[in-house]
Amino acid sequence: MGFVPHTQEDKLLLLKKIGVKNIEELFETIPKELRLPPTAFNLPSPLSEPEVLNELVKLSTNGRRPLVPFAGAGAYDHYRPAVIDAIISRPEFYTAYTPYQAEVSQGTLQAIYEFQSLVCRLLEMEVSNASMYDCASALAETVHMARDITKREKVVIAETVNPWYREVVATYAYGLKVPLTYTGLGQIGKAGLNPCPTTSATTYTSLVDEQTAAVIVQQPNFFGYLEPVSEIAQICHQAGALFVVAVDPISLGIIMPPGRYDADIAVAEGQSLGIPLSFGGPYLGILTAKKKYIRHMPGRIAARTVDITGRQGYVLALQTREQHIRRERATSNICTNQALCALAATVYLVWMGKEGIKEVARQCLAKSHYLAKEIARLPGFKPFTEQKFFKEFVVETPIPARELIEAGVKEGFLPGVDLSVFNPEARNWLLVAVTEKRTRDELDAYVNFLRNFAAHQAGKGEKQ
Repeated sequence: MGFVPHTQEDKLLLLKKIGVKNIEELFETIPKELRLPPTAFNLPSPLSEPEVLNELVKLSTNGRRPLVPFAGAGAYDHYRPAVIDAIISRPEFYTAYTPYQAEVSQGTLQAIYEFQSLVCRLLEMEVSNASMYDCASALAETVHMARDITKREKVVIAETVNPWYREVVATYAYGLKVPLTYTGLGQIGKAGLNPCPTTSATTYTSLVDEQTAAVIVQQPNFFGYLEPVSEIAQICHQAGALFVVAVDPISLGIIMPPGRYDADIAVAEGQSLGIPLSFGGPYLGILTAKKKYIRHMPGRIAARTVDITGRQGYVLALQTREQHIRRERATSNICTNQALCALAATVYLVWMGKEGIKEVARQCLAKSHYLAKEIARLPGFKPFTEQKFFKEFVVETPIPARELIEAGVKEGFLPGVDLSVFNPEARNWLLVAVTEKRTRDELDAYVNFLRNFAAHQAGKGEKQ
C-alpha cells in the first residue's frame, strides 16, 4: 500500500500556490450537470489504514479471509504503517550496503545514529550498537561480553527464556567454553509445563555466586508472563554479576523498561517495530548497555560530531570486530548489522511516538486478556496460571494442541504454538499471542472455533 504524505496543511498550501480557495474551484470549468455529487458514489464510511489493508487483502483473495495468526513465540503480527515501506524502499537506503567510507555514507550513518538514540530512549539504556541479526544472536553475544567485563566464567540463564534463544546462547557458550547453569523452573518439563511459568527471585540466590558473570532473563518471558526483574537485578549486583535481560520492545509502552530496574545489558527482538513476519526473517537484534561497557559491545556504534569548520557529521565511532581492528582485541566476529531493518524500526518509532507505542501496548494487553477470559469459559479449556501476562499466555486444551492447530488452519486461523514442539509431554498446552491487529470479530470467531472443534472431537470420542 502506498503512503500519501499530504496533511490538511499541505493541501491548503498547494491550493494557495495554485491560486484557488478549494478543490471545487478546480472543476468550475466542467458543467455541473456532468459532475456527480459525492453522495452519488454511495461510498462506505472512512476506514483506518489497517482496515483498508484488510479490505484490499480480502479483495485480492476473492473474499477469502486470510490466515489470522494467534501464534507468537518471538515473532508477532503487529501493524506496519505504510510510511515504513515508502521510506525504506527509496534507492539510497534500499541499495546501500554498509558505511565503510563514512564521508560518503552520511545518510546511512545518520539513520543508524537515530536508531541508536531511539532504542536507548525506549529501553532507557545509555548506549546502543548499530543492531544485530536478531534477538537470539544479540543475547548470545552478551555471554562473551559479560565474561570479558567481569573476568568470570559462569552464566545463569532462566529456562523461561525463549527455547530457540537458549539454543543459540548454548551454541555460542560451547565455542567460548562458558559453562551455563539453568534455573530449572518454568521450563517445559517431563510432566508438561512446570506449575510456575516464572522463576522465583529466591532461586537466583542459590545459583548466583562469585563465579557468576551474568544472569540472563526474558521479560515478558517465553510464556508471556512477567518475571520479578527488579529483585533479580538486586541479587545479581550483590554478587558482582551482570544482569542481562531480553525484552519485548512493544511491552515497554506500559511495562517498566530495563534501564529503570538497573539492567546492565538489555537486548530485544525488533521485529515488532514495523518489520514483517517474512517467514522468519530477516529480523532485527537490539543490543544496549550501560555506557561504561561501551568498549565491550559487539558490532558498530555510530556517533554525531562536527568537522573543523563546525559542520555536523556522522561517523563510525567504534568498530570492535576483527575486520577493523587486531583480531586479539576484537569483541566479536559478528559480520554486519541489519541496517535496512533498523531503518524500518526507526521509522516505526518516530511515526508511532511515545503515545503510539503506549496505545499499541494497551491494546495488546486488553485484547489478550479478553481472549484469555473467553477461552477460560469454554468447557475443557483453562488458563495455565492466573499470573500477570502481557500479550501472550498458555492455555490447557482438552485435545492435543497439534490437532487444534491443524483444524484451525483449515478454518483460517493459526491458533497458537504447540508446546509439545519443545517437549512431547506438553501436547495439551497451547501458547496463544494477541496483538493490537486482532479485531473483536476475529477474537470471537476464534473462540467459537475452539468451542465447536472441541465439542466435535468430544462427540467423536463418545461415539467410539
